[in-house]
Amino acid sequence: MTPAINLAKKANIPFTVHEYQHDVGADSYGQEAAQKLGLNPQQVFKTLIVKLDGRQLAVGIVPVAGQLDLKAMAKACGAKKATMAEQAEAEKSSGYVLGGISPLGQKKRLLTILDRTAEQFDTIHVSAGRRGLEIELAPADLLTLTKGQLSPIGKSG
Repeated sequence: MTPAINLAKKANIPFTVHEYQHDVGADSYGQEAAQKLGLNPQQVFKTLIVKLDGRQLAVGIVPVAGQLDLKAMAKACGAKKATMAEQAEAEKSSGYVLGGISPLGQKKRLLTILDRTAEQFDTIHVSAGRRGLEIELAPADLLTLTKGQLSPIGKSG
């Protein structure tokens, strides 16, 4: 059990866990999840940790089929600039390893922004806290559990 799954259980929200055999040579963890689970890459979301104005960390959740728009992320967070956090910083803050960072059950609760495209799906998939493990849940439940907000922060890959 991961902190992400434990949080969803404790909150008593409907969710499904999907597991697949992670390939250590995979280029993109999110794309690998979509491919191995036979999912629409627009419905599988990656969790990215950014640094706002060189200080505060925040979480951006976007479809694996696209990329995080750093300008849009900064704007959504009320910051001037957003840059990707260093791997060590992201892992330390979240308590997860890269490729398995879940927006749920992170060590430190960070400002969380979910790309608005999530609204078009009844459920979306995000990492459940380790490589090869995805959790499927309603976007509204993800926002409730992370105290997150919706904003157009993604761009096509």
